[in-house]
Amino acid sequence: MKSKTWFRNLALLVGFAFLYIPILSMVVYSFNNSRLVTVWDTADSPTLKWYRVLFSNEQILSAAWLSIQVAAVTATGAVILGTLAGLVLARFGPFKGRTLLSAMTTAPLVMPEVITGLSLLLLFVSLEQLIGWPQGRGFATIAIAHITFSMAYVTVVVQSRLATFDDSLEEAALDLGARPAKVFFRITLPLILPAILSGWLLAFTLSWDDLVISQFVAGPGSTTLPMVVFSKVRLGVSPDINALATIMVTIVGIGVVLSAFYMRRQERRLALEMQLAKAEKA
Repeated sequence: MKSKTWFRNLALLVGFAFLYIPILSMVVYSFNNSRLVTVWDTADSPTLKWYRVLFSNEQILSAAWLSIQVAAVTATGAVILGTLAGLVLARFGPFKGRTLLSAMTTAPLVMPEVITGLSLLLLFVSLEQLIGWPQGRGFATIAIAHITFSMAYVTVVVQSRLATFDDSLEEAALDLGARPAKVFFRITLPLILPAILSGWLLAFTLSWDDLVISQFVAGPGSTTLPMVVFSKVRLGVSPDINALATIMVTIVGIGVVLSAFYMRRQERRLALEMQLAKAEKA
C-alpha cells in the first residue's frame, strides 16, 4: 500500500514538474537583462527592461487588443449558441434531426483545424462572390470562424451539466404556479451558470490561442496575437516574448482562481437549495 502511494506521489510530482517548470523558467527569464533567452545576466538582472520594450511595441499591442476583442465576441456568441444546443439535446428527447444536430455540434471537436480553416475560407470567398459579404477577411470572419468551432465545446459542457441536473427544483416551481420561462430564468439558468461560465472561459481561451484557423480567415490588416508571436518565434525567440507570455500566464491564473472560487460558491448554493427542495417535498 505504501509503495503504491509513493509511486502515485512520484508520478504526480513528475507530471507537475514536466508541465510547470518550463513555464516557471520562462517567467524567470522574462526578468533577464540579456538578449539571449537562455543565458542569465548576473550583473544587471533582474530587470523590467523587456516589459518596457513590450509595452512600446505597437504591433504586439494592436494584435493583443484585436485578439481580446475577437475572443470576447467569440466566447459570448459561442455561449449563446452552445447553451441553446445543449438545452435542446439534453431536454427535448428524441426528435427528427437530433442525430444531425448532435453530429454538427460535435464535428468541430474531431475535425482537423486545417480542414476547418480551409472550408471556412472557401465559404467566405463564395459568400463574397454571391452576396458581397463579407468584404475581405478581417474581424468578422475571424469571430465567425472561432464561434463555429468553440461553440461545440460549450455545447458539450452545458449538455453534461444538464444530464446530471436534478429536475425536482423545476418541478417544485411548476407545481407552485411558475411559468416555464420564469422557471428557466429563475431556477435552471442560475443552476447551470457555472457550466456556462466554464464554457465562456474555455471558448475565450480557445479563441485567444487559435493560430491555424485564424491564418486562413484573417486578412492583411487583422493579425491576431498568436500570429504575431508565431512569426517572431520563427526568427528566434526574443526576451519580450517571455514578458508577454508571463503577462498572459498571470491573467489566465487570476481568471482560473476567481472562476474556481465562484464555482465553489455556486456548488454550495446548489447543494443548499437541493436540501431545501427535498425537505419541502418530504
